[in-house]
Amino acid sequence: MRTEEVAALALAKVDNDRYVLSNLLFARIKELGLGAEPLVKKDIKKDKLADIAMLEIAEGKITLEKIQDAPAR
Repeated sequence: MRTEEVAALALAKVDNDRYVLSNLLFARIKELGLGAEPLVKKDIKKDKLADIAMLEIAEGKITLEKIQDAPAR
């Protein structure tokens, strides 16, 4: 799937709110950077964390509620 398509799907998952999407992306990228396992079949060493996080959001595997419920590190 092309990056533009993934971004459009991710934006749709947050009711087309770019602010919410950017905050959600930042929070998930931070989690991935701290060692969280990707919820999609992507190699964290080969793929960019932003691309992994965007795909997770687009597939509905990461939501704002899931990020808020995650334990703080």
